[in-house]
Amino acid sequence: MTKERYIEAIGRRKTSTARVRITESTKPTFIVNGKDAKEYFKTNDQKQLIQDPILLGKPSKKWSVEAKVMGGGIHSQSEAVRHGLARALVMSEEELHIKIKKLGYLKRDPRAKERRKFGLKKARKAPQWSKR
Repeated sequence: MTKERYIEAIGRRKTSTARVRITESTKPTFIVNGKDAKEYFKTNDQKQLIQDPILLGKPSKKWSVEAKVMGGGIHSQSEAVRHGLARALVMSEEELHIKIKKLGYLKRDPRAKERRKFGLKKARKAPQWSKR
């Protein structure tokens, strides 16, 4: 029985959470929620987003990536995977920290939908005002 050593990190965006595990391997694979990443994320933009930490960070080793994503929309999930993958790569190779941080992948994007307030139609939109 072989014990695989993996590095796990959590990435978040809006209400999406991604648990990303990277394992050193000779043949790199990318699996999201049990499916191939190309199958799970349909658009090229989302496929590019999740690959960015590996392509632009240029780690010295080859990694097999497995992610479990919950909550939010599909675009938010892809950004959560990118955040988790960037964190995991930095844990594995400390010298990547500066390069990935400059790209802005280590910072959790705090923007989220604002809640609706009482008396308003949306978060900030007020009902039409009339003088009489």
